[in-house]
Amino acid sequence: MGSFVLPMGWWVLVCVLWFGCIGDVKAGETVEGIVFVDGKTPIAKTDEDFICATLDWWPPEKCDYGTCSWGHASLLNLDLKNSVFLNAVKAFSPLKIRLGGTLQDKVIYQTEDKPEPCIPFAKNSSQMFGFTGGCLPLVRWDELNSFFNQSGALVIFGLNALKGKAIQPNNTATGPWDSSNAASLITYTVKRGYNIYAWELGNELSGTGIGVGIDVNTYASDTIVLHDLIYDIYKEVNAKPQIIAPGGFFDPGWFQQFLAKTVGSLNVITHHIYNLGPGSDEHLIDRILNPTVLDNGGDVFRNLHNVIRTSANSATAWVGEAGGAYNSGRNGVTNAFVFSFWYLDQLGLASTYDTKTYCRQTLIGGNYGLLNTTTFAPNPDYYSALLWHRLMGRNVLSTNFSGNRTLRAYAHCAKQSQGVTLLLINIDGNTTVHAKVDFNSSLTSLHKHRHHRHRSTATPLHNKQVSGKVREEYHLTPTDGNIQSRTVLLNGKALTVDSSGLIPVLEPVRVNSSEPIRVAPYSVVFVHMPNAAVPACR
Repeated sequence: MGSFVLPMGWWVLVCVLWFGCIGDVKAGETVEGIVFVDGKTPIAKTDEDFICATLDWWPPEKCDYGTCSWGHASLLNLDLKNSVFLNAVKAFSPLKIRLGGTLQDKVIYQTEDKPEPCIPFAKNSSQMFGFTGGCLPLVRWDELNSFFNQSGALVIFGLNALKGKAIQPNNTATGPWDSSNAASLITYTVKRGYNIYAWELGNELSGTGIGVGIDVNTYASDTIVLHDLIYDIYKEVNAKPQIIAPGGFFDPGWFQQFLAKTVGSLNVITHHIYNLGPGSDEHLIDRILNPTVLDNGGDVFRNLHNVIRTSANSATAWVGEAGGAYNSGRNGVTNAFVFSFWYLDQLGLASTYDTKTYCRQTLIGGNYGLLNTTTFAPNPDYYSALLWHRLMGRNVLSTNFSGNRTLRAYAHCAKQSQGVTLLLINIDGNTTVHAKVDFNSSLTSLHKHRHHRHRSTATPLHNKQVSGKVREEYHLTPTDGNIQSRTVLLNGKALTVDSSGLIPVLEPVRVNSSEPIRVAPYSVVFVHMPNAAVPACR
């Protein structure tokens, strides 16, 4: 990430030394590098359940560039009894799932007091977003919640923010939000005892919006209405759900005003990311492998972080939807191994700037699903997400690179264990990096007192290297070295579900910590160092 500089001066410096800078090496060369980790204090903190994925409303007729990639992945027709699907969600224990997308602002909810037939979405090019309005039957809502309860998912539901509004010729939506239909669904949800982690208002309607926009004053008023509605309906429930908005693309001025006008009524401010452009781009892989493109992906996190930091609002930042390439992604790219380079780099950048949760578009559906739309088999990014979820803890250690910009590095305190987890991403297809880890004098050794087994003291180590101890490595590579493969290898073994639909066990290789970490060309390595005790991770 070149000149990327992080706040507060704590840093993880990757400096690669091989007769000078690694950038000078020739194709096929192996180089040596050092990763310096300064773990004095965390520079950011994510939610415990940082990983999130989305389920959308798109029907099978949704097509882009002549390809119809959604199949039966809609909230309305998804096979909730598929064993692979259930096991894929349960593996996270829990996975945040955001229900929403473009058509959410055209959905009506069936109600108990007016059990009229639900009319499904129908393709109509003359209608906004190319479809007529649709409906969520209560029986389907029951089925979805049964699945969420069984799988242990944390549910974020996106509400229709256009209900009751008039669409003007200039593509703005005016008038107050009609919350009556939403209130019926929320009341039914509470009555049935369904656990909803958060309610989100609207999808991509902030600023100029996608298709239609809502001005900031109206959106803020509508959000306050939702807040008051939630607190009224949940008045007998101790744990209140989060209030989330606006689920749009970051606009500094609009977001700044929105935060100022929703103090006390907003828990999370969400934004969407499709920074790679359209799925039709034939050069999408080149963009993913371009370190400048990856670096620039951090701008939105940095800018939103600065807006929040100067606001009186206590709301935190989430990425509510991120598919990288819009219009359903690109087959053979956004559902293949190569996309893990972009996805994991995004997770690293987002967490660095205090993003609490990152929702991937999609869990299933389109060409960017974590799961195959037809077979439900995990795509490579599923395993990348699962390893992050299990290994990367909440506390983020600062990162700054010197040398080869194609070696991306991120460090967090380890999750549910001692030590540090390091993520290394090599987007260079010709260079192998041998990286040693140096903790820059922030490493400590824990010595238990003979008579007080549960107490410890931290003693600085003068020897910077962690030697004589074992670390755990998880090497992800594509089948046959083909970065467009949809099968990923973990430590050389293909990851596939078994005949009963069980997600494979993710086993590390154990390596002496005195040995350098080998990062193969076009590979990802998670390194858990349980003996690396640093102050930031105590």
